[in-house]
Amino acid sequence: MTLNVARIAGALVLAALLGGCGFHPLYASNPDSGEGTARDVFASIYVDPIAGERIGYELRNSLIDGLNGSPKPALAAYRLKVTVDQYLQGIAVQNNATVTRYNYTLNATYELSDIRTNQVVKTGVQRTLSAYDVVTSPYATLVAQEDAQKRGASDIAYRIRLDLSAYFANRSRAAK
Repeated sequence: MTLNVARIAGALVLAALLGGCGFHPLYASNPDSGEGTARDVFASIYVDPIAGERIGYELRNSLIDGLNGSPKPALAAYRLKVTVDQYLQGIAVQNNATVTRYNYTLNATYELSDIRTNQVVKTGVQRTLSAYDVVTSPYATLVAQEDAQKRGASDIAYRIRLDLSAYFANRSRAAK
């Protein structure tokens, strides 16, 4: 019984210390700031179509899902433009020069601009690496490659969302 009381007291002390050091949850709403929640800001971002065939489509969809962005540029306050570069590198080679494993690298450069002023407010670069095996079935290898691309697009979208979250959180703190 005393162990549970000690745990509860410890949790309360930690919570008080975190509040005193200026810790704020990244996605929490703050009605005093006059700013909307992160969800509101993300909903005001329009993601431009991304060139790059399949990977552009996958990345744009992952960004729209992660940000819950605006479906039309006319309804948005911000525009997110992303360009991608992708590379394949054979990393496991047999004696007969057959590649059995590939690294798939995806680089994304993005810029967030204010639609009203057309001024760039945030830029960044994200990079991710995923790998897949080459097997005897060409179809299975193709599916593995597409899965590596999809995982890469999802990871890049997550990283861009984190960057934008930190940007908007810092901007709202600086405005106080």
